[in-house]
Amino acid sequence: MFSKTEKEYYPIPFLFIIILLSFSLISCQKLDEKTEATLPNIVLIFTDDQGYNDIGVYGSRDILTPNLDQLAKEGVRFTNFYVAQAVCSASRAALLTGTYSNRLGIHGALDHSSMHGLNPQETTIAEMLKPLGYKTAIFGKWHLGHHPEFLPIHQGFDEFIGIPYSNDMWPNHPETKNYYPPLPLYENDQVIDTLWKDQSNLTTLFTEKGVDFIKRNKGNPFFLYLAHPMPHVPLFVSDKFKGKSDRGLYGDVIMEIDWSVGQIVTALKNNGLEENTIVIFLSDNGPWLSYSGHSGSAYPLREGKGTSWDGGVKVPAIMKWKGQWAEGMVQENPAMSIDILPSIAKITGAKLPEHLIDGKDINAMLKEKKAKSQQEAYYIYYNRNELQALVMDEWKLYFPHRYRVIAPGQEFRDDGFPVKYTMRDLTEMELYHIPTDPSETNNVIHSNPAILDKMMEFAKRAREDMGDALLKIEGSNNREPGRVTE
Repeated sequence: MFSKTEKEYYPIPFLFIIILLSFSLISCQKLDEKTEATLPNIVLIFTDDQGYNDIGVYGSRDILTPNLDQLAKEGVRFTNFYVAQAVCSASRAALLTGTYSNRLGIHGALDHSSMHGLNPQETTIAEMLKPLGYKTAIFGKWHLGHHPEFLPIHQGFDEFIGIPYSNDMWPNHPETKNYYPPLPLYENDQVIDTLWKDQSNLTTLFTEKGVDFIKRNKGNPFFLYLAHPMPHVPLFVSDKFKGKSDRGLYGDVIMEIDWSVGQIVTALKNNGLEENTIVIFLSDNGPWLSYSGHSGSAYPLREGKGTSWDGGVKVPAIMKWKGQWAEGMVQENPAMSIDILPSIAKITGAKLPEHLIDGKDINAMLKEKKAKSQQEAYYIYYNRNELQALVMDEWKLYFPHRYRVIAPGQEFRDDGFPVKYTMRDLTEMELYHIPTDPSETNNVIHSNPAILDKMMEFAKRAREDMGDALLKIEGSNNREPGRVTE
């Protein structure tokens, strides 16, 4: 039995504890609600084969891009932003996983005959975000495997409407007639249409799907990956923009992509989401120059798609997060698409993939002009695991390799048919100082021995890590792609 003193003493702390626990639970609940409510939405807009010079703020004089120009005015524009490889599938694999595509075993451009794809064991941005409550969607081009096990709905995306590979992989394209089957349009894992006759409404279709996804998910965090198949050849544009530009059909296509960006931004504003949404715009690689008038421009950069010169791997990149990142800033220090996943992870608190990734958080670069990437160097691989170039701060080093150039003496074409390439051999290493020589015309390797030695040390690390087919070196940390099991 308790004494009177004990009876008076014990109920007081017990009641006090109950009150404290109640407040604690309420506080935790409010903290959780606040955390979920303030997780930023992410919109990633990815174009196909768009040149560095195809946007007004990047120097275009004959294509009007008011929406992209405005996005740059309100956000951060990178002048030295790289993709991991200058070709479709490899570039997309690196973007979505934060990992060099050669480490993943994804090279070149997959098509309807490919028996492999992005390994489902890899973690995409979508898969990384889903445990936090994000709704995820891709509208547009996937190009990381068309077999059922590789489709987006098995790679972290709740919704997919789009095409499984490039839009030229169809029977009516001049270069591939009678080789490819009709181009399928998917909804999740089902083919709902074929587009081998007309693709003129694809940009509009995917834009409308993106806007609808934003409206449906304004009450919860979302990740929207809008991966336009344009301006990859063959070019198509809707009637809204046909004949609107001073750059022919190619310019019309870019103007419609710019309209698409405007529609997405407007949808965010109309739904009160502008301040809590990250918008990222970039291209998968440089322009496919052999298509002459049906290709973009990489000016003043050297070469284009399919090469490791800056015209192939340096792309327009604009990023905006109102109130969080700088406004109207031009970031001149180099970064790469592999850095987007870890940057998003840092912002959202998402758990990084268990597999080794190569990207680093670049949030500081989006706030401060003088900030630099945490990467000491970026590696440019191509053509079945060849280490062809290396970017370190203001410098770019090239290793001997074979690359393609437009064969001389050919006339300009504007009919959708390509001119011919010829192959050229780079027989010695070359070094370029990018800030003073963006066109890579002045090889300064002999006057910078200390820089060369430092970059060669980075190259040695890369070869030990991921290999180099040019020197017949096997990497020790590469992984296998997913392969069809049946």
